[in-house]
Amino acid sequence: MKCIKLKGVNDLQIATIKKPVSKDGSVIIRVKACSICGSDLHYFELGEPKELILGHEFSGIVVDPGDRLDLKIGDRVTGLPISPCLKCEACKTGNINYCSNSWNDAVGLSLTNSGGLAEFLSCRSDMVKKIPDKVTFLEATMTEPSSVSLHAINLADIKIGDKVLIIGGGIIGLMAAEFAKLNGASYIALAETNLKRAKKALKYGKVNQIFDASKPDLIEKLLKKTNGGFDKVIECCGNKYAVSEAIMSVKSGGTIVLAGISLANIDVPMVAAIMKEVKLLGAIAYTEKEFETVLNLIDKNIIDVSKYIDAKINLEKVNDAYHELISGETDKIKIVVKP
Repeated sequence: MKCIKLKGVNDLQIATIKKPVSKDGSVIIRVKACSICGSDLHYFELGEPKELILGHEFSGIVVDPGDRLDLKIGDRVTGLPISPCLKCEACKTGNINYCSNSWNDAVGLSLTNSGGLAEFLSCRSDMVKKIPDKVTFLEATMTEPSSVSLHAINLADIKIGDKVLIIGGGIIGLMAAEFAKLNGASYIALAETNLKRAKKALKYGKVNQIFDASKPDLIEKLLKKTNGGFDKVIECCGNKYAVSEAIMSVKSGGTIVLAGISLANIDVPMVAAIMKEVKLLGAIAYTEKEFETVLNLIDKNIIDVSKYIDAKINLEKVNDAYHELISGETDKIKIVVKP
């Protein structure tokens, strides 16, 4: 089958590999759509691990149901890409997202389990979810990133009337704004360096105001607007500037959720965090319940994820799409690959 492999720094190439077969009862899926994730871009820029087949936001059709007796060939499905052990304390309390085993064999995030930038993939059978009839393959690919946002908002415990700052206008930040609004946030601000993306955020109707994160007076403006700081800040970039901005712009006693990921250590203003008694929470992925909740919200048209899909491409265009997304100049939010 055809696939896309990571060959080096900023280098993805078309390759041919054997089609996956069911292993330990896994479900084999013909990929109909796979969206490009911000975390995929980190691997792209790093160029490691070489030979990785990316793509963990996928949907498709069952070609081998494995050990799932409730599935048949032709069923429309998506799935959680993770591989929890189901035996540890995290798993037993429903927090499979931070099971230490979850990423060892993750779809599109490990060398042992190729992702959705391919014609077929294998997903652990208990992680596969049927797609409701009214949900398209494209919408189904948005379940995974939207679940990341829902998890961050749940950790933040946003209440009616809260003032919320989202740092980063990618899909995680924009969906965080969606869920913050659903939870009753009275004011949602977005800080973003790419003003093309930021201006689109206003059109979507969930963000009240945008701020240029590249301006030196950003913190001053944010504190003035909120009369001392935001109740909740959702950081969706994963760089030192964004984390520092989160700490400086949250109110005393406020909550920051770190939904962005950095592959390197970063420096943060510890004194400010301590003096303000900031609650700083890490967020990784989502629970199975949150994934199912998002799929249900899409099905019931409570959230509209299709508006964030800006382009649909084939495998031949993937390398160009990755270069566009890391440029910092595009206004595209989501690009979906149709192998």
